[in-house]
Amino acid sequence: MVIADWPGVDPQWSREVDVASTSGADAPGTVRRWHLLDNGGELSRRGLAPAGTLLCVHGNPTWSYLWRSLLAAGSDPAHPWRVVAVDQLNMGFSERTGTFRRLADRINDLGDLTDALALEGPVVSVGHDWGGVVSLGWALAHQHQLAGVVLTNTAVNQPAGSSIPPALRLALHPALHKWGTTTSDAFLRVTHSLAHPPLPADIRNAYMAPYRGALRRAGVGNFVADIPVDASHPSFAALTGVAEGVRSLDVPALMLWGPRDPIFSDRYLKDLITRLPHADVHRYEGAGHLLAEDRNVAPAVFDWLAGRVTGGGNGSPAPGHGASQPSALDGFQPLWAVLAELAAGPAEGETAVAEMAADGTVARSLTWKQLETSVFNLAAGLRGAGVGPGSRVSLMVPPGVDLTVALYACLRLGAVVVVADAGLGTRGLSRAVKGATPDFLIGIDKALAAARALGWAARRISVRDLPATRRRVLGVETSLAALAKAGARHQAEGSVKGGTGYCPDPDSPAAVLFTSGSTGPAKGVLYTHRQLAAMRDTVAETFGIHPGHRLVAGFAPFALLGPALGTVSVTPAMDVTAPRTLTARALADAAAAVGATVVFASPAALRNVVATSGGLTAEGTAALKRVELLLSAGAPVPEPLLAEVHRLLPGASLHTPYGMTEALPVTDISLEQIRAAEADADSGTMPGAGNGVCVGRPVHGTRVAVIPLAADGTAPGSTPVTEAGVAGEILVSAPHVKEAYDRLWLTEEVSAGVPGWHRTGDVGHFDAAGRLWVEGRLAHVITVPGAVVTPVGAEQAIERRAGVGMAAVVGVGPAGTQAVTAVVETVPPAGKAGPAGTELAGKVREAARSAGVSVAAVLVVPAQPTDIRHNAKIDRARLSRWAASVLAGGRPGMP
Repeated sequence: MVIADWPGVDPQWSREVDVASTSGADAPGTVRRWHLLDNGGELSRRGLAPAGTLLCVHGNPTWSYLWRSLLAAGSDPAHPWRVVAVDQLNMGFSERTGTFRRLADRINDLGDLTDALALEGPVVSVGHDWGGVVSLGWALAHQHQLAGVVLTNTAVNQPAGSSIPPALRLALHPALHKWGTTTSDAFLRVTHSLAHPPLPADIRNAYMAPYRGALRRAGVGNFVADIPVDASHPSFAALTGVAEGVRSLDVPALMLWGPRDPIFSDRYLKDLITRLPHADVHRYEGAGHLLAEDRNVAPAVFDWLAGRVTGGGNGSPAPGHGASQPSALDGFQPLWAVLAELAAGPAEGETAVAEMAADGTVARSLTWKQLETSVFNLAAGLRGAGVGPGSRVSLMVPPGVDLTVALYACLRLGAVVVVADAGLGTRGLSRAVKGATPDFLIGIDKALAAARALGWAARRISVRDLPATRRRVLGVETSLAALAKAGARHQAEGSVKGGTGYCPDPDSPAAVLFTSGSTGPAKGVLYTHRQLAAMRDTVAETFGIHPGHRLVAGFAPFALLGPALGTVSVTPAMDVTAPRTLTARALADAAAAVGATVVFASPAALRNVVATSGGLTAEGTAALKRVELLLSAGAPVPEPLLAEVHRLLPGASLHTPYGMTEALPVTDISLEQIRAAEADADSGTMPGAGNGVCVGRPVHGTRVAVIPLAADGTAPGSTPVTEAGVAGEILVSAPHVKEAYDRLWLTEEVSAGVPGWHRTGDVGHFDAAGRLWVEGRLAHVITVPGAVVTPVGAEQAIERRAGVGMAAVVGVGPAGTQAVTAVVETVPPAGKAGPAGTELAGKVREAARSAGVSVAAVLVVPAQPTDIRHNAKIDRARLSRWAASVLAGGRPGMP
């Protein structure tokens, strides 16, 4: 062993231990030599008392080197833990025994080792790959010492209906097995190639070091051969024992996962979650099989240890920001409660939900009575198909009648609806669906084809009846229409076990709603039934929307919330994945169809409505004049745009609530209040007014505060403040704030870092009148020498200049010495991206100076890179990378 060739390893950690076998592959008393990486001696020499021991077990074909980041972190005086990373026998630098060691043997071997080491509790087992199974087997046999379990990309069971991964099937093939795993080093090289980013040469060499030569790789081949492919395999019983045994573990558990893994995909994570439902789970998007190489997992592990093990946690996930809070109204009323009331009352024959055709006519509609009946029948049919409390159901259906019925049917059953926007694009949508691991997928043909092509593991249900051949091609089991018919029949016969009158626990999961992905990979946001009901109540109380109102929903979330508010809801003819496709005529046709009193549309949709207003008919113009309330959210809405919209809807009160997928709404402001706020900012008489977008005051039942920014552009504090003029990260507390980020434990820990509050990641400040001004995202704060710059105030000033559409202000260069760069979308669009002309650059710099920002460079683009959902949130991180390349002399291209 040449320890100097192991980057990241302290030579003092390496040790060998002679261990007498008690059972298993060896005769009792046989002594075997183990190699370990163990920081216990270092801790002792430094006089540090460890809080416990991490027992780390590698998989195949790695070795204890995999856990070097945990060894280093465990040696930190701030949180000392003894870390014992073992090389399993026949693996790493441990003895080559010459005996085939099966799963049960390896579990016994590990027990012999820990007995020889005289390990005492608390012990937290840590395992990866097949080391995960071995570590869990040890944990089951040593529960008196066990304080927790940590797992990364492993499996204890082959999920029903799926075969073992293709890569393992190939490695097991008789024609390839010995050559691929033992004779050659192909299996090692293929495994190392799974790292993202690729392993540096010195790290790759360290992983290869114990396996130079076929004789030293026999254990690698035997490990592969010991994979139980079916019940006849000698290790099947041992694996089954571990798989079933882990259900009994009641210690804290942490699962860290690299979803970009061709071996242990998310379906194996899903299986583990069913066995350890209390586990904290974090998926590292973009990471793969060698998670500990792809990401530094040590901070997550030690934060978890501090909070769950040494901190006295009981292993249950931390409650969300609204889990223990009462609903906004006294008493819990589920989201669908009003449907039955309206269906049984005088409004039973009135339209409840409608969708428009491209020719301006109503394509489909349901009355309140029909909606209630349809929901009831579909719920019965879904229950008969196996959907029940806790089942995850991905809904890939455009807003309208079908989606409304499916959504409320699933909620009534206690199922968890998964809603991921098609606007995320194929890659983003696939990432979201695979991460949520739905049990069922209800979709239109296009979604079903994507599920088939992209390997989304879920039972598939089509919206419409499909021909038998197409059903087989798409892997579809049944349709909504067939389930509704079956449900009606079951209801008539009384044959649905338990009926559909299930009333879920208010604090049980109800929905996973994905963010737009405008600030990174889309995140799943988990809501409980209580929190969804609180959202409904908050909207109702804030905006006065109650039964009898009629809503045009040009934004998908409100299309789904409308029936819960008791409002007639109509979806205009548009592509909901591209809000800017909403035209004035389509909006007016929808408003006329139901006599709309309320309109909800995104800023991008409103821009196109104004741009196409010349196509309005007299009837359409009249219908828009009858609208009483317009809501627009998702991105800042400039006052000039609202003014133009107001000319089309002169009778409407225009509001732009501020919120996010995690909490909607948070604050609210009307057009008149925007004008008053801007006047205060221009006059300079109101402390704190200006430098951002004024989004108004907190809505009904909501508290808002900030954590002040530090000089480095972060918000490291934990004390919420509301003092005027203090810029900081915006915090929200309300009954309708999300429960948690789904399977993103580390992200949730940051979000909930201030107890009782949700950290939004947005930056803003209050003025002396208590109004909130949003200045941008925390991740987009620019750090120039001696100061921090937030982008929105300067962007607004630039956008007021003639010839400028959307503007973005970004930082280029190292933190602390960044240069402020303005990237502007010109009107008319520039022919190509690149440096701005002298005249435009001067105008932009002058405008930015008026907002107190000195701009170093000005670039132009034909169109800003925006999110698909809102067509309004600029990807400033992407622009920053592009601007850095251009200013360094690179080809401009398109950002």
